[in-house]
Formats: sequence, structure tokens, C-alpha cells
Amino acid sequence: MANNDMNVQMSEKPGFIAALDQSGGSTPAALRQYGIPDSAYSGDADMFRLIHQMRVRAFARDKVIAAIRFEGKMGGAVQGRPVPSFLWDSRGIVPFLKIDKGLEAEKNGVRLMKPIPGLDALLARAVKLGIYGTKMRSTINLASMEGIAAVVAQQFEVAAEIAKFGLMPILEPEVLITSPDKAAAEAILLAELSKRLEGLRDDRQVMLKLTIPEVPDLYLPLIEHDRVVRVVALSGGYTRDVACQRLAANHCMIASFSRALIDDLRHSMSDTEFNAALAKSIEEIYRASTVKA
Repeated sequence: MANNDMNVQMSEKPGFIAALDQSGGSTPAALRQYGIPDSAYSGDADMFRLIHQMRVRAFARDKVIAAIRFEGKMGGAVQGRPVPSFLWDSRGIVPFLKIDKGLEAEKNGVRLMKPIPGLDALLARAVKLGIYGTKMRSTINLASMEGIAAVVAQQFEVAAEIAKFGLMPILEPEVLITSPDKAAAEAILLAELSKRLEGLRDDRQVMLKLTIPEVPDLYLPLIEHDRVVRVVALSGGYTRDVACQRLAANHCMIASFSRALIDDLRHSMSDTEFNAALAKSIEEIYRASTVKA
């Protein structure tokens, strides 16, 4: 795959990232939102088959510059081709892989990532399949300096392992939208991320996936940092309308939405109805990512 072309696309092209990385724990909720009840399938294989079909319907779209997938479908196929190859060669969509294995119990107001067994083997396989980068998520609930420092430290430690394989890491320290002191947590997060970025090697870069901040343009210093390829926004449980309104107030920040992208999509829709609903969603998210207040 043309990694240089992918680099240019991820750093410069207008658009947004489709976060289609629901794994075993979050897939049932995504399917219910899509209109498929738990009773409609039996076992993980059937469940993942259905979510794969939904994602395939969403692939053939412009304005989406990248897509995040999860490990269980990394080697899946679309039209007889591996998904990463199909995404890039047929759709011009840069493929990313979710690598985290879930979260530890909350401590010091945050939830760190669980250990990722077999990480080197997973990353080597990702490279062979043409994956461009990875994504990993932690969560922040309280404005705890100790907790947030631990989250950021862990994210950068794993990012260093990812970078050894030539992959682009997306760090996702998500400040929960239900946090009782979200703005204070975000201020601490900004300081910790800035400190860690200053310690990165000259030949290393990262992407950041962050909750849309309470203070518009709070993360501009990160966006402008020469070690950051791009800062993207997660929807975090906001409705698409609210997420887009908030995103439009943050310059140079683009979307990486999941639930907000598929809010209006239903399994029962005809292809015409599905395409119309998806096109509307994509246009709203694209506009919020590219046209700023």
C-alpha cells in the first residue's frame, strides 16, 4: 500500500474518520441501534457477520478519509478482497485497527487499558494486511492529576511499541461527557499530552482522538504541534446534532464518530433509504469537520 499517500491523506485531506470498531462488548448495542435485536442472531460469529454487513453498506462513501476496524474483522473480506486492501484500493479510505482489549476497573478517577497480550504478533499481522495505523482507548472520569498522568503515560508507552512496526498510533484518552468536572479534566489532559509530546523522538508522530472540549479550541496547541499528525474528535455519546455543533466550534479538529455516524441507520431500510440517511449523516459530520464557526 502507498503509505506516503496515506500519510498525506491523514494529515491534509478534508473529511473525517468513520469509527467502525465495535468489538464483542459493544456490538450488540450497535446492532440494536441498527434495528437488529439480540434474538435475531446466535453466537459471536453470527453477530459479527451482521455488523460486518452493516459496515460494508457504509464503505462506498466519499468524504470519509479513514475507517477504524476491530481485530475480529481485520482479515475479513469484501468482494473477495481483504478489508484493508478493499478500503484503500477501491474506496480511498485509510484503514486503522483498534488494538485495546478493554479497560481496567476505575482507579484515581480513570480507567487504564487492560494488558494487550500478543501485541507484537498482532501488529506484525496488521502490517502484512496493509493496516496504516492503530487506535487504543482509555477513559477519564475525574479531574485527577495522578490518574490522568497514568493514562497518558500508558498511551505513549504502547504508542512507542506500535511505532516500531511503522504503524501510526491514534491515542484515545477519552474524557467522559458525564464527568462531573469535564473542563478541569481536559485542562489537565492538555498539559499531560503536551509534556509527553515534547519527549517524543524527532522521527515519531502520533494522532490524538479526544472528546470535544468544553472550551472551544482548547486543543489547538496539540493540533499545531509538529509531533501530531492530526487531532480527531470522538462523539462520546452526544447525539449527532450536538456533536456536530460542538465540533464546528473547534478549528482544525475533524470527526472520528461511531454512534453519531449511524444514529439514523436501520437494518430494515431499503438500499435507497439507507443511502439517503447515510449521505445526510456524512454531510453533517463532514461539514462540522471542515466548516468552522
